[in-house]
Amino acid sequence: QVQLVESGGGLVQPGGSLRLSCAASAIVFRFYAMGWYRQTPGNQRELVAGIPAGGGTTTYADSVKGRFTISRDNTKNTVYLQMNSLTPEDTAVYYCKAGRTTEYWGKGTLVTVSS
Repeated sequence: QVQLVESGGGLVQPGGSLRLSCAASAIVFRFYAMGWYRQTPGNQRELVAGIPAGGGTTTYADSVKGRFTISRDNTKNTVYLQMNSLTPEDTAVYYCKAGRTTEYWGKGTLVTVSS
């Protein structure tokens, strides 16, 4: 059974940092493109950052460029999202997705940016 488990969310003050992790199981992780998405109530889920199966060129939403960094460790079947200079607008549930011919989603982790 494929599982993607996000962790690392929580409450952080504006200007702070968090590092999200997403651990995958039951897939050949290195073959999958990975992405981080986020969603707020009443809004569609949006892509935050993506990294291809082999690593290499990453993509970011304009709103997070220069602040967030996506990376992956294929030896640990894990993708990360380093988030710096957080603002209240980054408050959302963050989801990771594994994509190839089939897509798999985690259940999300809540990030709250507030003073």
